Formats: sequence, C-alpha cells, structure tokens
Amino acid sequence: MVRINRVYTRTGDEGETGLVGGSRVPKDSPSIHAFGTLDELNSFVGLARAEIRSGGGKGGPSELDELSECLLWIQHKLFDVGAFLATPAGESREKMPSAGAGDVKTLERIMDDWTVPLTELDSFLLPGGGKLGAWLHVCRAVCRRGEREICRLHATEAVDADVLRFVNRLSDFFFVAARHAARLLGESEVKWKPSPGV
Repeated sequence: MVRINRVYTRTGDEGETGLVGGSRVPKDSPSIHAFGTLDELNSFVGLARAEIRSGGGKGGPSELDELSECLLWIQHKLFDVGAFLATPAGESREKMPSAGAGDVKTLERIMDDWTVPLTELDSFLLPGGGKLGAWLHVCRAVCRRGEREICRLHATEAVDADVLRFVNRLSDFFFVAARHAARLLGESEVKWKPSPGV
C-alpha cells in the first residue's frame, strides 16, 4: 500500500530520484524518461476522459461510456507499467503489477470491434476528428514517444517483452479510439493531402 502524506520530500533537490527499492538515479536516466513519459501520457488520457465526462461528448451514446471505461482501465495499466519500469532490473517481485499478454489481447480485441464500422482509409489522417478525437491523437503521439523511451531503456537493461508489446499496441489503440470517437460523435476526419513537389 502507498501512503502519501506530504508531496514534497526535498530528496530530489540534487537532481536524483528514487526507484522502487530505494536506489537513486539521475532524473534524466533512461528509466525516468520511460516512466515519466508514461505519466505524461496518463495525464492526457485523463483529459480525454474528462472531455467525455464533461459532456464534450455531447452526452452521446453508451459507446462513449464504454470508451471512458476503456480509458480508465488504460490509466490503471499505465501506472502498473510505470511501477514496473521504476523497479531496477533484478529487483522485481513476484506478481508485481505490469502488462501481460492478456492485456495485449484485450487491446487487440477492442480495436477489432471498433474497426468494423469504420470506413477504410486510403490516406493518412491529420490529428483531429473533434476535440475528443484530437486528445486521443495526442495520446497516440505521446505513447509513441513513450515506446521510444522504453526501447532506449531496453538497450541498457532488459524490459519485459509483454511491456514492449503492450505499449506498441496501445499507440495503435489510441489511433483507432480517435476514429471510433469521431464516428460516434459525427465528427469529420481530415485526410492528409500531400503538397505538390517543389
């Protein structure tokens, strides 16, 4: 159980921070970049959920409630993965929260269901599709950066393959979720029109 009675600790004033287990690392170390980016992503996912819950989803269909619940599940999973990445290699505990093969399958199943009614794409899309769709595209872009940071960490210490797969699939999920939200809300999507060559 985590207890947080006071937010500031003064222990990071010299540019280091603590990992799970108590070891100290510089705040610009690969592990901090990795789980810090997932924390940033979690905040943007929260904004997307807030857009739904504030009525920015126009009080829309029950599918928006389902999307909100999916996003809440993802927020919990991002905390799980962040805790895993904040644990030094070799110090993880049995049954420690993380992301597994079942979570990857869950994302794939949801994407498959949501893709069925979508129009087939013949071009890239510009981020948008209404405000909710735009927030979900921000999530996609930040998730891709998080994946790059995790790959950078993986180059120096082994990261569980399921974590890599989960974050990779998650960015795909956000793309599909943005299109799903645009369809539910009747928002238009804008296809990329390449500029004429110069």
